[in-house]
Formats: sequence, structure tokens, C-alpha cells
Amino acid sequence: MSIEQNLLSIKSTLPKQVTLVAVSKTKPVSDLMEAYEAGQCVFGENKIQEMVEKWEMMPKDIQWHMIGHVQTNKVKFMAPFVNLIHGVDSLKLLQEIDKQAKKNNRTIDCLLQIFVAEEETKFGLDEDELALLLSSTIFQGLKNIRVIGLMGMATFTANQNQIKKEFTHLKTIFDKLQVTKTTNCQLNTISMGMSGDYQLAIDCGSTMVRIGSSIFGGRK
Repeated sequence: MSIEQNLLSIKSTLPKQVTLVAVSKTKPVSDLMEAYEAGQCVFGENKIQEMVEKWEMMPKDIQWHMIGHVQTNKVKFMAPFVNLIHGVDSLKLLQEIDKQAKKNNRTIDCLLQIFVAEEETKFGLDEDELALLLSSTIFQGLKNIRVIGLMGMATFTANQNQIKKEFTHLKTIFDKLQVTKTTNCQLNTISMGMSGDYQLAIDCGSTMVRIGSSIFGGRK
């Protein structure tokens, strides 16, 4: 199957309220262009330098999502163009994104990463840290970021019940926060689900899925 066929086949299974992020990390620009020409405009990268290089070479109507773990000292490189930063897991990182967005005269959308998996390797905030962050005066003073939702990754396991439990837990946290509406926080996006579990994630309420290998093939 070609990249175009893979893409169209996946898109045909997605409900209209679900955004597809094509995870294009390590893939050459020619592969991304094949997806773009087939109608895909949202790409997810996990290394800022690689995303910057691709952004410079590719059409400017593409939306770039940073889906990897973000180091504060790298934010400035993507601040001029990034559309959405998925893995925001600290107030310090939000402050840096806000600072760099302001320098570029922009407001940058962010998702807060919530820790729902049973693996110690995954990043993210727990519910208490999330509540503290959203109620802090520092957060409320940030004018150049907008938190538009939550992101989470399930445990890497074949156990569908466990994955479902973790996705449902994230959706419950998301639903509880629907009452939180401030100028810089309006939650309408829940990003969960990847190539192996996106159908289950959608059943559990995901509105954004991150799919790489099922579109571009496995990474070398």
C-alpha cells in the first residue's frame, strides 16, 4: 500500500470530529509531501530541530504539532510556527512557551500531558499537579498560551482492558475540567490513541489521534 492509500483508508474509519495527526518523525520530506498531496495537513514531530528543517522546506499551510517531550531551551526554535504542543507537563515549560510566543507576537496552543499509564517512563502531570497548575496565579497570568485540552499515553501492553481503563480515566479528568473556562484555558481536545490503539481511544472519547507507522510504514 502507498502512503496515500494508507492515509485514505485510515481517514475513512475516523469520525468527523477526530483530528488525524500524521506522525512523521524520522521520515523524509518526500514521504510527508506524498501525505500532504493526499490531503493531510497536520504533521507531528518529536524532535524540534527536525521539525524546523521540515517546516522550512514544506508548504506553509501545514500545521505542525510537537508531540515529543519538550526541553525548555528548545522552545524558541519552534515558537515562530508551531500550531500545537502536545506534551506540556510543567508550569515552567508553559511559562517558557508563553515568553517565546510573546516574542513572536503569537498565542500558542498547548495540551497538558496527564500521566495515566502504569509505566514509570512516561512523562505527565497527575491530577493533583494538574489542579495546582490550573489554579495558580502564574498560570492565570499567561497571556500568550492557550491550553486547549489534555494528552495522554496508555501503557505499552497488549491488555486491551488496561488500555481502556487508562483512556477512560483521562476522559474522566477531561470531563471534570469542562467547568474550567478562562481566557487561556478552554478544553475541547483530548489527544489519545496511536497506530495500535486509536480505535479504542476514539471509543473512549479521543478527538485527536497520533498515527505514524500505519501511514508511513515502520521506522528503519
